Amino acid sequence: MKVALKGHGHDHVIELDAGSTVKQALVIIGIHPSTVIVSHEDVVLPHTTKLNADVSLDLTIVSSGG
Repeated sequence: MKVALKGHGHDHVIELDAGSTVKQALVIIGIHPSTVIVSHEDVVLPHTTKLNADVSLDLTIVSSGG
């Protein structure tokens, strides 16, 4: 299946096996999972979410500071 990951300077389309997780997709493109929030159609997805069909995911960079 094709998974597109886009947002904040990232624009990747990768092939994954059905049942792969959001976290696995992030690792493949070289993004540490703790640095982004992943969403689909404005719904935040846990990194443990299993993907079973072609999908486009949005990435939001997590930033903290004081």
